[in-house]
Amino acid sequence: MKRRKLLSLLGLAVTTGGVAIACSNNSSTPNAQTSPANSPSATTAASSGTGEELVVYCGRDEKLVGELIKKFEAETGTKVQVRYGDTAELVAAVLEEQKNSPADVFFAQDPGALGALQKANRTTKLPDAVLAKVDDRFHSPTGQWVGVTGRARTVDYNTNLVKAEELPQSIFDLTDPKWKGKIGWAPTNGSFQAFVTALRVTEGEEKAKQWLEGMKANEPKVYPKNVPIVEALSRGEIALGLVNHYYLERVKVENPSAPVEHHFTGDAGSMVNVAGVAILDSAKRPELAQKFVAFLLDNEAQNYFATETREYPLADGVKVASSNLKSLDQVQTPKIDLASLSDLDATLKLLQSTGVI
Repeated sequence: MKRRKLLSLLGLAVTTGGVAIACSNNSSTPNAQTSPANSPSATTAASSGTGEELVVYCGRDEKLVGELIKKFEAETGTKVQVRYGDTAELVAAVLEEQKNSPADVFFAQDPGALGALQKANRTTKLPDAVLAKVDDRFHSPTGQWVGVTGRARTVDYNTNLVKAEELPQSIFDLTDPKWKGKIGWAPTNGSFQAFVTALRVTEGEEKAKQWLEGMKANEPKVYPKNVPIVEALSRGEIALGLVNHYYLERVKVENPSAPVEHHFTGDAGSMVNVAGVAILDSAKRPELAQKFVAFLLDNEAQNYFATETREYPLADGVKVASSNLKSLDQVQTPKIDLASLSDLDATLKLLQSTGVI
């Protein structure tokens, strides 16, 4: 089966060709993908240790997780072979390789990809002790994958232009004409499209369509990705911006006085998406794979994500890096099976039919 057809059947979009906009991300952000899955340079052997060997297919950027994987190698004496690439393409590779896949662990940028692997019966149940490290909403209901880090959607706002009491109480309030020309969004960005998918899943197709049409009528300013939105907010170019939380967190490290704050609407507008891992049924070293998954949820790795990528650590007891950032317990999120976010093709069609992209 051709790879593109296979991905389409899975509801996943790839970063090549006509659907490139689906997963276009900022290469300096936790959403980034920079190495094509089938590029020789995408496969790296990271250690000269003499211990066991583990093969990881990784949809996360090497700049974000490479150092952490080296720590695992140093601590365990394990040699980790990492194939970096686009998450959807790597899913297709696993399915095409079938039981002959060399991969032990799949490290995905998003839960939709993990859900696709689970649906194809290519994942195995994780130990209860591992699953117990995160809240139930951040792992597969049947224990087939577990989230490692979280990315919360927010309505960031310029505090000089908007008073706290004026903020929208739901994502649907953004269609009020009073916000006309004052909102920034990035409809071709993968994180925005994951949010729209969550909106479709939680509110239904018709309500999601109405929201997009209402937003378009409000003439939002279009940006290519999240970073320019936060920069525009800092300059007062726009009053509100739909982004993932960590972009502002990184800006605040360099400029603590930037007049921008988070606002969580408590609906799909504050959805928390995750990057996560699964152990494949093709794993030749399942015990070592379990050790790797457990390592990613240990305090050291979780603190690394909190301070280096500014994502939410998901393991219980690990705090966020900024005292001004709400903890996950304080962020109200919609009830949603994160694996259901794999249906990106339908989101793209909706965005196109409403003229948003």
